[in-house]
Amino acid sequence: MQLPWLAPGDPLPDAAMAWGESDPVPGLLAAGGGLDVASLLQAYSHGIFPWFSEGQPILWWSPDPRMVLEADRFRLHRSLRRTLLRFAAAPDCEIRIDHDFEMVIQACSEAPRVGQNGTWILPEMVQAYTGLHQAGHAHSVETWIGGELAGGLYCVAIGRAVFGESMFARRPDASKIALAALVAFCRHHGIGMIDCQQNTSHLASLGAREMPRARFLSHVAGARRLSGPSWRFDPVYWSELLPTRSSRPT
Repeated sequence: MQLPWLAPGDPLPDAAMAWGESDPVPGLLAAGGGLDVASLLQAYSHGIFPWFSEGQPILWWSPDPRMVLEADRFRLHRSLRRTLLRFAAAPDCEIRIDHDFEMVIQACSEAPRVGQNGTWILPEMVQAYTGLHQAGHAHSVETWIGGELAGGLYCVAIGRAVFGESMFARRPDASKIALAALVAFCRHHGIGMIDCQQNTSHLASLGAREMPRARFLSHVAGARRLSGPSWRFDPVYWSELLPTRSSRPT
């Protein structure tokens, strides 16, 4: 099967045309095109994302099945619950959203990954998602401890469709705290699902699961048309995951 080659500005093929299990690279849809804001919004609005390594052209993907984390299925393990309780109660710990997006995406690009050499978050990707952030469609969720950025993640948002991209940690559990904060934020604002793109054991341990692409695309088509929330974090959002102070044991 021949892979479609796109010139900058060309529309992407339908996500259902991505290569399947019997093709050379399952989930691969097209190559080429551009990483401008309009192209990225078109892609994410139709369940497609870019992912490529140094020396490769822009590659566009839409895997089937799709890994997603439904907000009400987030698995809050006992150890993480204890960590969140301590974090939420500490005066020098806070979640910030979009305080320093560029620092977060740069840290994600430098974070070592098990089984990976190098990074897919190349300078052109940093530039592209920074532009998407400036356009109001990419956000960072940041874990701050003692006045320092300890970890975080960044995501893409169109309406109430949220697409997770990457995370990093400089201190233990800092990326998990940021993910838990994003889940609490989504629950509070009626956002039912966070796209995780591809299956990993780490995401599965936190409650993510695979979903048929057709169902995922249906969700995105509806969620992207809804009014998006104000991207700020209020500590009251922790109540979506943690017991209120009055119900905690003494």
